[in-house]
Amino acid sequence: MNYTDKEVLQIDQISVTNHLPDLGIEVVRKEIIEGLSVDSKYISSKFFYDESGSRIFGEITQLEEYYPTRTEIAILKQIAPKLMKQVKNVDLVELGSGDSSKISILLDAVPEENMPSIHYLPVDVSQSVLEDAASQLIKQYPNLTVSCQVADFARQLDKIPHNAQRLFCFFGSTIGNFEWEEANFFLKELSSSMYPGDQLLIGFDMVKDINVLHRAYNDSKGVTAAFNLNILNSIGQIIQADIPTELFEHKALYNPDKSRIEMYLQAKEHVRFSSNSLPGELIINKGESIHTENSHKYSMEDIHTFANVAGLRVRDIYMDSRKWFSLAHFEKE
Repeated sequence: MNYTDKEVLQIDQISVTNHLPDLGIEVVRKEIIEGLSVDSKYISSKFFYDESGSRIFGEITQLEEYYPTRTEIAILKQIAPKLMKQVKNVDLVELGSGDSSKISILLDAVPEENMPSIHYLPVDVSQSVLEDAASQLIKQYPNLTVSCQVADFARQLDKIPHNAQRLFCFFGSTIGNFEWEEANFFLKELSSSMYPGDQLLIGFDMVKDINVLHRAYNDSKGVTAAFNLNILNSIGQIIQADIPTELFEHKALYNPDKSRIEMYLQAKEHVRFSSNSLPGELIINKGESIHTENSHKYSMEDIHTFANVAGLRVRDIYMDSRKWFSLAHFEKE
Protein backbone atom coordinates (compact mmCIF):
# COMPACT_ATOMS: atom_id res chain seq x y z
CA MET A 1 0.00 0.00 0.00
CA ASN A 2 1.88 3.02 -1.27
CA TYR A 3 0.45 6.20 0.26
CA THR A 4 3.44 8.39 -0.60
CA ASP A 5 4.50 8.08 -4.24
CA LYS A 6 2.00 9.36 -6.80
CA GLU A 7 2.76 7.64 -10.08
CA VAL A 8 1.31 6.60 -13.42
CA LEU A 9 2.86 3.62 -15.19
CA GLN A 10 2.17 2.42 -18.72
CA ILE A 11 3.26 -1.03 -19.91
CA ASP A 12 1.77 -2.18 -23.23
CA GLN A 13 -1.99 -2.52 -22.61
CA ILE A 14 -1.66 -1.96 -18.86
CA SER A 15 -1.66 1.40 -17.09
CA VAL A 16 -1.34 1.85 -13.32
CA THR A 17 -2.41 5.01 -11.49
CA ASN A 18 -1.80 5.31 -7.75
CA HIS A 19 -4.37 7.58 -6.09
CA LEU A 20 -3.52 6.68 -2.48
CA PRO A 21 -1.12 9.62 -1.97
CA ASP A 22 -4.10 11.92 -2.51
CA LEU A 23 -5.43 10.70 0.85
CA GLY A 24 -2.18 11.71 2.56
CA ILE A 25 -0.02 9.32 4.56
CA GLU A 26 -0.45 11.33 7.76
CA VAL A 27 -4.24 11.12 7.49
CA VAL A 28 -4.00 7.35 7.11
CA ARG A 29 -1.58 7.02 10.04
CA LYS A 30 -3.88 9.16 12.19
CA GLU A 31 -6.82 6.89 11.31
CA ILE A 32 -4.89 3.79 12.40
CA ILE A 33 -3.53 5.28 15.61
CA GLU A 34 -6.93 6.66 16.64
CA GLY A 35 -8.41 3.20 16.19
CA LEU A 36 -5.77 1.68 18.47
CA SER A 37 -6.10 4.43 21.09
CA VAL A 38 -9.83 4.36 21.86
CA ASP A 39 -11.45 2.08 24.46
CA SER A 40 -13.16 -0.12 21.83
CA LYS A 41 -10.12 -0.61 19.63
CA TYR A 42 -10.45 -1.26 15.91
CA ILE A 43 -8.52 -1.50 12.64
CA SER A 44 -10.31 -0.93 9.32
CA SER A 45 -10.60 -4.15 7.30
CA LYS A 46 -9.23 -2.35 4.23
CA PHE A 47 -5.77 -2.75 5.76
CA PHE A 48 -5.99 -6.54 5.45
CA TYR A 49 -4.95 -6.43 1.84
CA ASP A 50 -1.26 -5.72 1.67
CA GLU A 51 0.73 -8.13 -0.51
CA SER A 52 0.90 -10.83 2.17
CA GLY A 53 -2.71 -10.40 3.20
CA SER A 54 -3.90 -10.75 -0.39
CA ARG A 55 -1.88 -13.95 -0.76
CA ILE A 56 -3.27 -15.42 2.47
CA PHE A 57 -6.81 -14.51 1.47
CA GLY A 58 -6.23 -16.43 -1.74
CA GLU A 59 -5.50 -19.47 0.45
CA ILE A 60 -8.70 -18.88 2.41
CA THR A 61 -10.79 -19.04 -0.76
CA GLN A 62 -9.48 -22.57 -1.37
CA LEU A 63 -10.51 -23.88 2.06
CA GLU A 64 -13.30 -26.46 2.28
CA GLU A 65 -14.98 -24.50 5.10
CA TYR A 66 -14.98 -21.19 3.23
CA TYR A 67 -18.06 -21.34 1.01
CA PRO A 68 -18.51 -17.69 -0.23
CA THR A 69 -15.91 -17.65 -3.03
CA ARG A 70 -16.75 -20.97 -4.67
CA THR A 71 -20.50 -20.31 -4.31
CA GLU A 72 -20.22 -16.89 -5.93
CA ILE A 73 -18.02 -18.29 -8.70
CA ALA A 74 -20.60 -21.00 -9.43
CA ILE A 75 -23.31 -18.34 -9.76
CA LEU A 76 -21.09 -16.24 -12.03
CA LYS A 77 -20.41 -19.20 -14.33
CA GLN A 78 -24.12 -19.80 -14.61
CA ILE A 79 -25.13 -16.22 -15.46
CA ALA A 80 -22.09 -14.96 -17.40
CA PRO A 81 -23.08 -16.22 -20.89
CA LYS A 82 -26.39 -14.36 -20.82
CA LEU A 83 -25.07 -11.35 -18.93
CA MET A 84 -22.09 -10.66 -21.20
CA LYS A 85 -23.48 -11.74 -24.57
CA GLN A 86 -24.34 -8.19 -25.69
CA VAL A 87 -21.64 -6.32 -23.75
CA LYS A 88 -19.73 -3.93 -26.00
CA ASN A 89 -18.05 -0.53 -25.56
CA VAL A 90 -18.12 -0.87 -21.79
CA ASP A 91 -15.87 0.11 -18.90
CA LEU A 92 -15.79 -2.94 -16.62
CA VAL A 93 -15.02 -1.56 -13.15
CA GLU A 94 -14.19 -4.01 -10.35
CA LEU A 95 -14.11 -2.58 -6.82
CA GLY A 96 -11.73 -4.36 -4.45
CA SER A 97 -10.61 -6.53 -7.32
CA GLY A 98 -7.85 -8.67 -5.78
CA ASP A 99 -6.97 -11.48 -8.18
CA SER A 100 -8.59 -11.97 -11.59
CA SER A 101 -10.49 -15.20 -10.87
CA LYS A 102 -14.01 -13.75 -10.89
CA ILE A 103 -13.66 -11.10 -13.58
CA SER A 104 -12.16 -13.76 -15.87
CA ILE A 105 -15.49 -15.61 -15.80
CA LEU A 106 -17.24 -12.53 -17.18
CA LEU A 107 -14.50 -11.86 -19.73
CA ASP A 108 -14.65 -15.46 -20.94
CA ALA A 109 -18.27 -14.84 -21.87
CA VAL A 110 -17.60 -11.68 -23.93
CA PRO A 111 -17.80 -12.41 -27.69
CA GLU A 112 -14.30 -12.29 -29.15
CA GLU A 113 -15.22 -9.56 -31.62
CA ASN A 114 -16.35 -7.32 -28.72
CA MET A 115 -13.25 -7.76 -26.56
CA PRO A 116 -11.28 -4.80 -28.07
CA SER A 117 -14.11 -2.51 -26.92
CA ILE A 118 -13.90 -3.67 -23.28
CA HIS A 119 -11.86 -1.51 -20.91
CA TYR A 120 -11.18 -3.18 -17.55
CA LEU A 121 -10.58 -0.92 -14.51
CA PRO A 122 -9.69 -2.90 -11.37
CA VAL A 123 -9.66 -0.84 -8.15
CA ASP A 124 -7.69 -2.03 -5.12
CA VAL A 125 -5.33 -0.71 -2.43
CA SER A 126 -2.60 -3.23 -3.34
CA GLN A 127 -0.61 -2.14 -6.39
CA SER A 128 1.38 -5.38 -6.59
CA VAL A 129 -1.80 -7.47 -6.63
CA LEU A 130 -3.29 -5.27 -9.37
CA GLU A 131 -0.17 -5.49 -11.52
CA ASP A 132 0.09 -9.26 -11.16
CA ALA A 133 -3.57 -9.77 -12.02
CA ALA A 134 -3.40 -7.38 -14.99
CA SER A 135 -0.34 -9.15 -16.41
CA GLN A 136 -2.17 -12.47 -16.23
CA LEU A 137 -5.30 -11.05 -17.84
CA ILE A 138 -3.61 -9.65 -20.94
CA LYS A 139 -2.02 -13.05 -21.51
CA GLN A 140 -5.51 -14.56 -21.49
CA TYR A 141 -7.13 -11.72 -23.43
CA PRO A 142 -4.58 -10.07 -25.78
CA ASN A 143 -7.14 -7.50 -27.00
CA LEU A 144 -8.08 -6.29 -23.52
CA THR A 145 -6.90 -2.96 -22.11
CA VAL A 146 -6.46 -2.66 -18.34
CA SER A 147 -6.28 0.55 -16.30
CA CYS A 148 -5.32 -0.31 -12.71
CA GLN A 149 -6.59 2.17 -10.13
CA VAL A 150 -4.68 1.94 -6.85
CA ALA A 151 -7.25 3.53 -4.55
CA ASP A 152 -9.42 3.23 -1.46
CA PHE A 153 -12.70 2.75 -3.31
CA ALA A 154 -14.75 3.61 -0.20
CA ARG A 155 -13.26 7.12 -0.24
CA GLN A 156 -12.05 7.67 -3.80
CA LEU A 157 -14.90 6.77 -6.13
CA ASP A 158 -14.36 10.09 -7.87
CA LYS A 159 -10.91 8.92 -9.00
CA ILE A 160 -12.31 6.17 -11.24
CA PRO A 161 -12.20 7.30 -14.88
CA HIS A 162 -15.39 7.40 -16.92
CA ASN A 163 -15.05 6.87 -20.66
CA ALA A 164 -18.07 4.74 -21.57
CA GLN A 165 -21.09 3.05 -20.08
CA ARG A 166 -19.96 1.16 -17.00
CA LEU A 167 -20.63 -2.19 -15.39
CA PHE A 168 -19.48 -2.04 -11.77
CA CYS A 169 -18.60 -5.33 -10.10
CA PHE A 170 -18.47 -5.51 -6.31
CA PHE A 171 -17.89 -9.17 -5.53
CA GLY A 172 -17.22 -11.23 -2.42
CA SER A 173 -19.93 -9.63 -0.26
CA THR A 174 -17.40 -6.92 0.57
CA ILE A 175 -20.42 -4.72 1.22
CA GLY A 176 -20.84 -6.82 4.36
CA ASN A 177 -17.68 -5.30 5.86
CA PHE A 178 -19.49 -1.97 6.23
CA GLU A 179 -21.77 -1.03 9.08
CA TRP A 180 -25.38 -0.85 7.86
CA GLU A 181 -25.40 2.96 7.72
CA GLU A 182 -21.99 3.01 6.03
CA ALA A 183 -23.15 0.49 3.43
CA ASN A 184 -26.19 2.61 2.59
CA PHE A 185 -24.03 5.72 2.37
CA PHE A 186 -21.47 4.01 0.14
CA LEU A 187 -24.09 2.63 -2.24
CA LYS A 188 -25.75 6.06 -2.46
CA GLU A 189 -22.36 7.58 -3.26
CA LEU A 190 -21.72 4.91 -5.89
CA SER A 191 -25.17 5.44 -7.36
CA SER A 192 -24.61 9.21 -7.56
CA SER A 193 -21.42 8.57 -9.55
CA MET A 194 -23.28 6.32 -12.00
CA TYR A 195 -24.94 7.48 -15.22
CA PRO A 196 -28.28 6.24 -16.58
CA GLY A 197 -27.72 2.78 -18.02
CA ASP A 198 -24.74 2.01 -15.79
CA GLN A 199 -25.08 -1.30 -13.98
CA LEU A 200 -23.86 -2.86 -10.74
CA LEU A 201 -23.28 -6.54 -10.03
CA ILE A 202 -22.91 -6.94 -6.26
CA GLY A 203 -22.45 -9.96 -4.00
CA PHE A 204 -24.41 -10.51 -0.78
CA ASP A 205 -23.70 -13.29 1.70
CA MET A 206 -27.03 -14.53 3.01
CA VAL A 207 -28.22 -15.41 6.52
CA LYS A 208 -27.65 -19.13 7.16
CA ASP A 209 -26.91 -21.76 9.79
CA ILE A 210 -24.57 -20.39 12.48
CA ASN A 211 -22.41 -23.53 12.41
CA VAL A 212 -21.66 -23.00 8.72
CA LEU A 213 -20.59 -19.44 9.46
CA HIS A 214 -18.47 -20.44 12.44
CA ARG A 215 -16.52 -23.00 10.40
CA ALA A 216 -15.99 -20.52 7.57
CA TYR A 217 -14.28 -17.98 9.84
CA ASN A 218 -12.54 -20.41 12.21
CA ASP A 219 -11.04 -22.90 9.76
CA SER A 220 -9.22 -25.98 11.01
CA LYS A 221 -5.93 -25.05 9.31
CA GLY A 222 -5.73 -21.62 10.96
CA VAL A 223 -5.46 -19.75 7.65
CA THR A 224 -8.10 -17.20 8.64
CA ALA A 225 -6.23 -16.66 11.91
CA ALA A 226 -3.03 -15.96 9.96
CA PHE A 227 -4.94 -13.55 7.71
CA ASN A 228 -6.36 -11.70 10.72
CA LEU A 229 -2.98 -11.47 12.47
CA ASN A 230 -1.28 -10.19 9.32
CA ILE A 231 -3.27 -6.94 9.52
CA LEU A 232 -0.92 -5.96 12.37
CA ASN A 233 2.05 -6.31 10.00
CA SER A 234 0.19 -4.31 7.37
CA ILE A 235 -0.57 -1.34 9.62
CA GLY A 236 2.85 -1.64 11.26
CA GLN A 237 4.47 -0.77 7.95
CA ILE A 238 2.26 2.30 7.60
CA ILE A 239 2.71 3.70 11.12
CA GLN A 240 6.34 2.51 11.30
CA ALA A 241 5.85 0.21 14.28
CA ASP A 242 7.01 -3.31 15.07
CA ILE A 243 3.84 -4.89 16.48
CA PRO A 244 4.36 -8.32 18.14
CA THR A 245 1.75 -10.42 16.33
CA GLU A 246 2.65 -13.48 18.42
CA LEU A 247 1.05 -11.81 21.44
CA PHE A 248 -2.41 -11.83 19.82
CA GLU A 249 -4.90 -14.53 18.91
CA HIS A 250 -7.70 -14.69 16.36
CA LYS A 251 -11.33 -14.59 17.51
CA ALA A 252 -14.40 -14.82 15.26
CA LEU A 253 -17.96 -14.98 16.55
CA TYR A 254 -21.48 -14.53 15.26
CA ASN A 255 -23.55 -11.61 16.54
CA PRO A 256 -27.20 -12.69 16.04
CA ASP A 257 -28.60 -9.26 16.90
CA LYS A 258 -26.72 -7.70 13.98
CA SER A 259 -26.65 -10.78 11.69
CA ARG A 260 -22.91 -10.63 11.27
CA ILE A 261 -19.62 -12.36 11.93
CA GLU A 262 -17.27 -10.18 13.98
CA MET A 263 -13.52 -10.74 13.89
CA TYR A 264 -11.14 -9.63 16.63
CA LEU A 265 -7.52 -9.89 17.68
CA GLN A 266 -7.30 -10.50 21.42
CA ALA A 267 -4.12 -9.73 23.37
CA LYS A 268 -2.77 -12.82 25.18
CA GLU A 269 -0.46 -10.59 27.28
CA HIS A 270 0.05 -6.90 27.95
CA VAL A 271 1.36 -5.40 24.70
CA ARG A 272 3.41 -2.23 24.35
CA PHE A 273 4.94 -0.88 21.17
CA SER A 274 6.18 2.42 19.84
CA SER A 275 5.58 4.15 16.53
CA ASN A 276 7.58 6.79 14.73
CA SER A 277 4.25 8.59 14.35
CA LEU A 278 3.79 8.89 18.13
CA PRO A 279 5.81 10.51 20.92
CA GLY A 280 4.93 7.70 23.36
CA GLU A 281 3.89 4.05 23.36
CA LEU A 282 0.66 2.35 22.42
CA ILE A 283 -0.57 -0.01 25.13
CA ILE A 284 -3.02 -2.89 24.72
CA ASN A 285 -3.92 -4.72 27.91
CA LYS A 286 -4.10 -8.48 28.34
CA GLY A 287 -7.54 -9.72 27.25
CA GLU A 288 -8.29 -6.52 25.33
CA SER A 289 -9.59 -6.98 21.78
CA ILE A 290 -9.06 -5.12 18.52
CA HIS A 291 -12.04 -5.30 16.18
CA THR A 292 -10.78 -5.99 12.64
CA GLU A 293 -13.80 -6.95 10.53
CA ASN A 294 -17.55 -7.32 10.28
CA SER A 295 -19.14 -9.63 7.75
CA HIS A 296 -22.87 -8.99 7.63
CA LYS A 297 -25.29 -11.62 6.39
CA TYR A 298 -28.36 -10.46 4.50
CA SER A 299 -31.95 -11.31 3.59
CA MET A 300 -33.74 -10.69 0.29
CA GLU A 301 -35.56 -7.82 1.97
CA ASP A 302 -32.19 -6.26 2.85
CA ILE A 303 -31.06 -6.40 -0.79
CA HIS A 304 -34.18 -4.61 -2.01
CA THR A 305 -33.80 -2.02 0.76
CA PHE A 306 -30.23 -1.27 -0.35
CA ALA A 307 -31.41 -0.78 -3.93
CA ASN A 308 -34.27 1.50 -2.90
CA VAL A 309 -32.10 3.67 -0.65
CA ALA A 310 -29.44 4.00 -3.37
CA GLY A 311 -31.99 4.78 -6.07
CA LEU A 312 -31.12 1.75 -8.20
CA ARG A 313 -33.47 -0.63 -10.00
CA VAL A 314 -33.20 -4.35 -9.25
CA ARG A 315 -32.87 -6.10 -12.60
CA ASP A 316 -32.38 -9.57 -11.12
CA ILE A 317 -31.10 -11.46 -8.08
CA TYR A 318 -29.24 -14.71 -8.71
CA MET A 319 -28.83 -17.33 -5.97
CA ASP A 320 -27.33 -20.78 -5.52
CA SER A 321 -29.62 -23.74 -4.79
CA ARG A 322 -28.95 -23.57 -1.04
CA LYS A 323 -29.64 -19.82 -1.00
CA TRP A 324 -26.32 -19.20 0.74
CA PHE A 325 -25.15 -16.39 -1.54
CA SER A 326 -26.72 -13.87 -3.92
CA LEU A 327 -25.49 -11.79 -6.83
CA ALA A 328 -27.77 -8.81 -7.30
CA HIS A 329 -27.92 -7.01 -10.63
CA PHE A 330 -28.79 -3.31 -10.19
CA GLU A 331 -29.19 -0.58 -12.81
CA LYS A 332 -29.15 3.21 -12.71
CA GLU A 333 -32.20 4.63 -14.46
